[in-house]
Amino acid sequence: QVQLIESGGGLVQAGGSLRLSCTNSGRTFGSYAVGWFRQAPGKEREFVAATNWSGGNTYYVDSVKGRFTISRHNAKNTVYLQMNSLKPEDTAVYYCAVSQGWFSDADGYTYWGQGTQVTVSS
Repeated sequence: QVQLIESGGGLVQAGGSLRLSCTNSGRTFGSYAVGWFRQAPGKEREFVAATNWSGGNTYYVDSVKGRFTISRHNAKNTVYLQMNSLKPEDTAVYYCAVSQGWFSDADGYTYWGQGTQVTVSS
């Protein structure tokens, strides 16, 4: 059973940092790939970052490369998205999702959390 819970969103000034967390309701992620997506008002959902089951392979959309870091701590059953140098255009609802397929295949993510709001003020 998969029940994803995101936390860590909030309001931050441009240039600031936030760390999002995703847990599977206390259970392990097993061999699932874990990804972060975001959706801003009036825009399509965007695939932001992902990691494979071991954390040894990662994916980032170009707009966040060098600013965001995804990490996976299987012993803590938690996946993090560290977001630095935040920009107003990063404002969105951020969703955690898991996939049994290839980690960088956005279409393979089938289980989703409820999302956490990130707002970056200018």
